[in-house]
Amino acid sequence: MSNRILILFLLVDCIVNAQEATDSKADLKALKASKNLTYEANQQLSENEFVTAEVDYRKAISKSKENIAAPYNLGTAYYGKESYGEAFGRFKEAGELASEKPQKHKAFHNMGNVFMKKKEYDKAVEAYKEALRNNPKDEETRYNLALAKEMLKKQQDEQKNDDNKDDQDQQDQKDKDQEQNEGDNKEDKEGDQKEDENKDKGSDGDQDKEENKEGEGDEKKEKEQQPEQGDQQENKKQPRPNQLSEQQIKNLLEAMQNEEKKVQEKIDAKKVKGAKIKNEKDW
Repeated sequence: MSNRILILFLLVDCIVNAQEATDSKADLKALKASKNLTYEANQQLSENEFVTAEVDYRKAISKSKENIAAPYNLGTAYYGKESYGEAFGRFKEAGELASEKPQKHKAFHNMGNVFMKKKEYDKAVEAYKEALRNNPKDEETRYNLALAKEMLKKQQDEQKNDDNKDDQDQQDQKDKDQEQNEGDNKEDKEGDQKEDENKDKGSDGDQDKEENKEGEGDEKKEKEQQPEQGDQQENKKQPRPNQLSEQQIKNLLEAMQNEEKKVQEKIDAKKVKGAKIKNEKDW
Protein backbone atom coordinates (compact mmCIF):
# COMPACT_ATOMS: atom_id res chain seq x y z
CA MET A 1 0.00 0.00 0.00
CA SER A 2 2.79 2.36 0.93
CA ASN A 3 4.65 1.47 -2.26
CA ARG A 4 1.63 2.42 -4.33
CA ILE A 5 1.41 5.79 -2.60
CA LEU A 6 5.10 6.40 -3.19
CA ILE A 7 4.73 5.53 -6.86
CA LEU A 8 1.76 7.91 -7.12
CA PHE A 9 3.75 10.79 -5.64
CA LEU A 10 6.59 10.08 -8.03
CA LEU A 11 4.22 10.16 -10.98
CA VAL A 12 2.70 13.47 -9.84
CA ASP A 13 6.13 14.95 -9.34
CA CYS A 14 7.15 13.86 -12.81
CA ILE A 15 4.05 15.38 -14.32
CA VAL A 16 4.62 18.68 -12.47
CA ASN A 17 8.22 18.82 -13.51
CA ALA A 18 7.27 18.07 -17.07
CA GLN A 19 4.65 20.83 -16.99
CA GLU A 20 7.10 23.29 -15.48
CA ALA A 21 9.61 22.38 -18.12
CA THR A 22 6.98 22.91 -20.77
CA ASP A 23 5.95 26.27 -19.25
CA SER A 24 9.55 27.29 -18.90
CA LYS A 25 10.19 26.48 -22.53
CA ALA A 26 7.08 28.46 -23.48
CA ASP A 27 8.17 31.43 -21.37
CA LEU A 28 11.63 31.30 -22.86
CA LYS A 29 10.11 31.14 -26.31
CA ALA A 30 7.80 34.10 -25.55
CA LEU A 31 10.66 36.08 -24.03
CA LYS A 32 12.77 35.43 -27.09
CA ALA A 33 9.97 36.55 -29.41
CA SER A 34 9.46 39.68 -27.27
CA LYS A 35 13.12 40.56 -27.44
CA ASN A 36 13.15 40.08 -31.21
CA LEU A 37 10.20 42.48 -31.53
CA THR A 38 11.97 44.94 -29.27
CA TYR A 39 15.08 44.78 -31.43
CA GLU A 40 13.03 45.42 -34.58
CA ALA A 41 11.25 48.33 -32.87
CA ASN A 42 14.60 49.83 -31.89
CA GLN A 43 15.73 49.64 -35.51
CA GLN A 44 12.53 51.25 -36.76
CA LEU A 45 12.76 54.01 -34.17
CA SER A 46 16.30 54.82 -35.26
CA GLU A 47 14.93 55.20 -38.80
CA ASN A 48 12.25 57.64 -37.52
CA GLU A 49 9.47 55.13 -38.15
CA PHE A 50 7.76 55.90 -34.85
CA VAL A 51 4.35 54.41 -35.62
CA THR A 52 5.74 51.05 -36.71
CA ALA A 53 8.13 51.00 -33.76
CA GLU A 54 5.29 51.76 -31.32
CA VAL A 55 3.30 48.79 -32.66
CA ASP A 56 6.23 46.39 -32.28
CA TYR A 57 6.99 47.63 -28.76
CA ARG A 58 3.39 46.99 -27.74
CA LYS A 59 3.54 43.47 -29.27
CA ALA A 60 6.77 42.82 -27.38
CA ILE A 61 5.18 43.90 -24.08
CA SER A 62 2.17 41.63 -24.63
CA LYS A 63 4.44 38.65 -25.46
CA SER A 64 6.37 38.63 -22.19
CA LYS A 65 6.30 40.55 -18.91
CA GLU A 66 9.92 39.60 -18.32
CA ASN A 67 11.15 41.80 -21.14
CA ILE A 68 11.65 45.05 -19.18
CA ALA A 69 13.44 46.69 -22.12
CA ALA A 70 10.22 46.86 -24.17
CA PRO A 71 8.23 49.21 -21.88
CA TYR A 72 11.36 51.15 -20.96
CA ASN A 73 12.32 51.77 -24.61
CA LEU A 74 8.73 52.64 -25.52
CA GLY A 75 8.72 55.16 -22.65
CA THR A 76 11.92 56.66 -24.03
CA ALA A 77 10.29 56.92 -27.47
CA TYR A 78 7.27 58.74 -26.00
CA TYR A 79 9.60 61.04 -24.04
CA GLY A 80 11.32 62.02 -27.30
CA LYS A 81 7.91 62.88 -28.80
CA GLU A 82 7.07 64.96 -25.67
CA SER A 83 4.19 62.62 -24.84
CA TYR A 84 5.11 62.79 -21.17
CA GLY A 85 1.96 61.15 -19.85
CA GLU A 86 2.49 58.04 -21.99
CA ALA A 87 6.19 58.07 -21.20
CA PHE A 88 5.61 58.13 -17.45
CA GLY A 89 3.21 55.17 -17.67
CA ARG A 90 5.79 53.03 -19.49
CA PHE A 91 8.66 54.00 -17.17
CA LYS A 92 6.48 53.14 -14.18
CA GLU A 93 5.62 49.78 -15.74
CA ALA A 94 9.29 49.05 -16.27
CA GLY A 95 10.11 49.98 -12.67
CA GLU A 96 7.39 47.68 -11.32
CA LEU A 97 8.56 44.75 -13.50
CA ALA A 98 12.23 45.24 -12.69
CA SER A 99 13.75 42.90 -10.12
CA GLU A 100 17.28 44.31 -10.18
CA LYS A 101 18.40 47.65 -8.78
CA PRO A 102 20.11 49.00 -11.91
CA GLN A 103 16.86 48.57 -13.86
CA LYS A 104 14.83 50.18 -11.11
CA HIS A 105 17.31 53.06 -10.92
CA LYS A 106 16.93 53.85 -14.61
CA ALA A 107 13.13 53.67 -14.45
CA PHE A 108 12.83 56.04 -11.48
CA HIS A 109 15.46 58.38 -12.90
CA ASN A 110 13.44 58.77 -16.08
CA MET A 111 10.20 59.19 -14.11
CA GLY A 112 11.92 62.09 -12.34
CA ASN A 113 12.79 63.58 -15.73
CA VAL A 114 9.12 63.40 -16.76
CA PHE A 115 8.05 65.20 -13.59
CA MET A 116 10.63 67.91 -14.26
CA LYS A 117 9.19 68.47 -17.74
CA LYS A 118 5.72 68.76 -16.25
CA LYS A 119 7.03 71.16 -13.56
CA GLU A 120 5.88 68.79 -10.84
CA TYR A 121 9.05 69.35 -8.88
CA ASP A 122 7.85 67.78 -5.63
CA LYS A 123 7.19 64.49 -7.40
CA ALA A 124 10.51 64.78 -9.27
CA VAL A 125 12.35 65.05 -5.95
CA GLU A 126 10.74 61.83 -4.70
CA ALA A 127 11.47 59.97 -7.97
CA TYR A 128 15.15 60.98 -7.95
CA LYS A 129 15.44 59.95 -4.30
CA GLU A 130 14.05 56.51 -5.16
CA ALA A 131 16.51 56.25 -8.06
CA LEU A 132 19.43 57.07 -5.71
CA ARG A 133 18.28 54.40 -3.28
CA ASN A 134 18.87 51.89 -6.05
CA ASN A 135 22.13 53.48 -7.21
CA PRO A 136 23.58 56.02 -4.74
CA LYS A 137 26.70 56.57 -6.89
CA ASP A 138 24.94 58.00 -9.94
CA GLU A 139 26.09 61.64 -10.15
CA GLU A 140 23.59 62.56 -12.87
CA THR A 141 20.67 61.54 -10.65
CA ARG A 142 22.21 63.44 -7.71
CA TYR A 143 22.57 66.58 -9.84
CA ASN A 144 18.96 66.26 -11.05
CA LEU A 145 17.81 65.89 -7.45
CA ALA A 146 19.58 69.11 -6.41
CA LEU A 147 18.10 70.93 -9.39
CA ALA A 148 14.61 69.60 -8.58
CA LYS A 149 14.92 70.83 -4.98
CA GLU A 150 16.02 74.28 -6.13
CA MET A 151 13.14 74.52 -8.63
CA LEU A 152 10.69 73.32 -5.98
CA LYS A 153 11.82 76.05 -3.54
CA LYS A 154 11.51 78.68 -6.26
CA GLN A 155 8.05 77.40 -7.17
CA GLN A 156 6.93 77.48 -3.54
CA ASP A 157 8.23 81.05 -3.10
CA GLU A 158 6.43 82.18 -6.25
CA GLN A 159 3.26 80.46 -5.09
CA LYS A 160 3.57 82.16 -1.72
CA ASN A 161 4.05 85.55 -3.38
CA ASP A 162 1.09 84.88 -5.65
CA ASP A 163 -1.03 83.95 -2.65
CA ASN A 164 0.04 87.11 -0.83
CA LYS A 165 -0.67 89.14 -3.95
CA ASP A 166 -4.08 87.53 -4.32
CA ASP A 167 -4.80 88.25 -0.66
CA GLN A 168 -3.65 91.86 -1.12
CA ASP A 169 -5.72 92.21 -4.30
CA GLN A 170 -8.74 90.83 -2.50
CA GLN A 171 -8.17 93.22 0.40
CA ASP A 172 -7.70 96.15 -2.00
CA GLN A 173 -10.86 95.18 -3.84
CA LYS A 174 -12.68 94.85 -0.53
CA ASP A 175 -11.47 98.30 0.56
CA LYS A 176 -12.41 99.73 -2.83
CA ASP A 177 -15.89 98.22 -2.64
CA GLN A 178 -16.27 99.54 0.91
CA GLU A 179 -15.23 103.04 -0.16
CA GLN A 180 -17.59 102.88 -3.10
CA ASN A 181 -20.43 101.74 -0.85
CA GLU A 182 -19.66 104.53 1.60
CA GLY A 183 -19.61 107.02 -1.28
CA ASP A 184 -22.91 105.69 -2.60
CA ASN A 185 -24.44 105.84 0.88
CA LYS A 186 -23.16 109.40 1.29
CA GLU A 187 -24.62 110.42 -2.06
CA ASP A 188 -27.90 108.74 -1.19
CA LYS A 189 -27.94 110.49 2.18
CA GLU A 190 -27.15 113.87 0.61
CA GLY A 191 -29.79 113.22 -2.03
CA ASP A 192 -32.36 112.35 0.63
CA GLN A 193 -31.40 115.45 2.64
CA LYS A 194 -31.65 117.63 -0.44
CA GLU A 195 -34.97 116.07 -1.30
CA ASP A 196 -36.20 116.75 2.24
CA GLU A 197 -35.04 120.37 1.96
CA ASN A 198 -36.83 120.73 -1.34
CA LYS A 199 -39.91 119.22 0.22
CA ASP A 200 -39.63 121.69 3.12
CA LYS A 201 -39.20 124.55 0.68
CA GLY A 202 -42.13 123.27 -1.28
CA SER A 203 -44.19 123.12 1.91
CA ASP A 204 -43.17 126.70 2.81
CA GLY A 205 -43.98 127.82 -0.70
CA ASP A 206 -47.32 126.13 -0.56
CA GLN A 207 -47.96 127.69 2.84
CA ASP A 208 -47.02 131.15 1.49
CA LYS A 209 -49.26 130.54 -1.47
CA GLU A 210 -52.07 129.51 0.83
CA GLU A 211 -51.50 132.57 3.01
CA ASN A 212 -51.37 134.83 -0.04
CA LYS A 213 -54.44 133.15 -1.36
CA GLU A 214 -56.19 133.57 1.96
CA GLY A 215 -55.04 137.22 2.09
CA GLU A 216 -56.30 137.82 -1.39
CA GLY A 217 -59.56 136.19 -0.41
CA ASP A 218 -59.91 138.38 2.66
CA GLU A 219 -58.97 141.50 0.70
CA LYS A 220 -61.43 140.61 -2.00
CA LYS A 221 -64.10 139.99 0.57
CA GLU A 222 -63.34 143.34 2.21
CA LYS A 223 -63.50 145.09 -1.14
CA GLU A 224 -66.82 143.48 -1.82
CA GLN A 225 -68.13 144.70 1.53
CA GLN A 226 -66.81 148.29 1.07
CA PRO A 227 -67.41 150.47 -2.04
CA GLU A 228 -64.42 151.54 -3.99
CA GLN A 229 -62.83 154.95 -3.38
CA GLY A 230 -64.04 156.38 -6.64
CA ASP A 231 -67.53 155.32 -5.83
CA GLN A 232 -67.25 157.00 -2.40
CA GLN A 233 -66.17 160.32 -4.01
CA GLU A 234 -69.04 160.18 -6.43
CA ASN A 235 -71.37 159.50 -3.53
CA LYS A 236 -70.04 162.63 -1.80
CA LYS A 237 -70.89 164.78 -4.84
CA GLN A 238 -74.36 163.39 -5.16
CA PRO A 239 -77.08 165.30 -3.11
CA ARG A 240 -78.57 163.67 -0.17
CA PRO A 241 -82.33 163.36 -0.05
CA ASN A 242 -84.17 166.70 0.98
CA GLN A 243 -80.92 168.76 0.80
CA LEU A 244 -79.67 171.44 -1.73
CA SER A 245 -76.54 170.95 -3.68
CA GLU A 246 -73.63 173.35 -3.45
CA GLN A 247 -74.45 174.83 -6.86
CA GLN A 248 -78.09 175.38 -5.88
CA ILE A 249 -77.00 177.14 -2.70
CA LYS A 250 -74.58 179.31 -4.66
CA ASN A 251 -77.27 180.32 -7.17
CA LEU A 252 -79.65 181.06 -4.37
CA LEU A 253 -77.13 183.35 -2.65
CA GLU A 254 -76.42 185.21 -5.87
CA ALA A 255 -80.14 185.75 -6.42
CA MET A 256 -80.49 187.10 -2.89
CA GLN A 257 -77.57 189.44 -3.38
CA ASN A 258 -79.05 190.74 -6.61
CA GLU A 259 -82.35 191.40 -4.90
CA GLU A 260 -80.63 193.24 -2.07
CA LYS A 261 -78.69 195.28 -4.59
CA LYS A 262 -81.88 196.28 -6.39
CA VAL A 263 -83.52 197.26 -3.14
CA GLN A 264 -80.50 199.32 -2.18
CA GLU A 265 -80.47 201.08 -5.49
CA LYS A 266 -84.14 202.04 -5.11
CA ILE A 267 -83.49 203.44 -1.67
CA ASP A 268 -80.53 205.43 -2.90
CA ALA A 269 -82.59 206.79 -5.82
CA LYS A 270 -85.29 208.04 -3.48
CA LYS A 271 -82.75 209.78 -1.35
CA VAL A 272 -81.31 211.63 -4.28
CA LYS A 273 -84.70 212.69 -5.56
CA GLY A 274 -85.94 214.25 -2.25
CA ALA A 275 -82.87 216.23 -1.28
CA LYS A 276 -82.68 220.09 -1.59
CA ILE A 277 -80.15 221.70 -3.86
CA LYS A 278 -78.17 224.79 -2.63
CA ASN A 279 -77.14 227.30 -5.25
CA GLU A 280 -74.09 229.25 -4.33
CA LYS A 281 -72.76 232.18 -6.12
CA ASP A 282 -69.40 232.99 -7.12
CA TRP A 283 -68.64 236.39 -5.58
